[in-house]
Amino acid sequence: MIPTLTTERLILRAPGPQDIDPFAAFYATDASKHVGGPLNEAETWRYLCQVIGHWSLRGYGRWMVTRKDDDAAIGLVGLHNPYDWPEPEVGWYIWSGLGQGFASEAGRAARDYAYGTLGWTTVMSMIAPGNDASVRVAEAMGAVREKDHDHPRHGRLMIYRHPGPEAAAP
Repeated sequence: MIPTLTTERLILRAPGPQDIDPFAAFYATDASKHVGGPLNEAETWRYLCQVIGHWSLRGYGRWMVTRKDDDAAIGLVGLHNPYDWPEPEVGWYIWSGLGQGFASEAGRAARDYAYGTLGWTTVMSMIAPGNDASVRVAEAMGAVREKDHDHPRHGRLMIYRHPGPEAAAP
């Protein structure tokens, strides 16, 4: 049910049991503070179950990101629209210290899927204030800050609007 996407350097694939340890290792660190963490191992496991369940409930979701030459998860990227979100978003996080443009590369693949496969005409990204790395990814993808959203759990989040399908086309 979860499609696999490929980019020049990456594979975006369905999350699986092999991803629990790297996912938990990321969520055990302060690097996860802008995306709901830190979390303990049990909370991380439940969150990974939510990631997988999102695909069943919405028909789209987030993928584990790996390098083409290694199936080890290096991040989570994709389409996200939980019950309390104002609209669907494309979101990303790559485990700390990896950089190298992986977030924007995977984010573009997810956004292209939203536009090309799902037929979306717009998409946003919600970013926590202080998450400068995520702002740089959004801007590298052509998104511009549109407004703020007050989320009941996460507080104030900045909404970045992505270019539409025609402007974002490769």
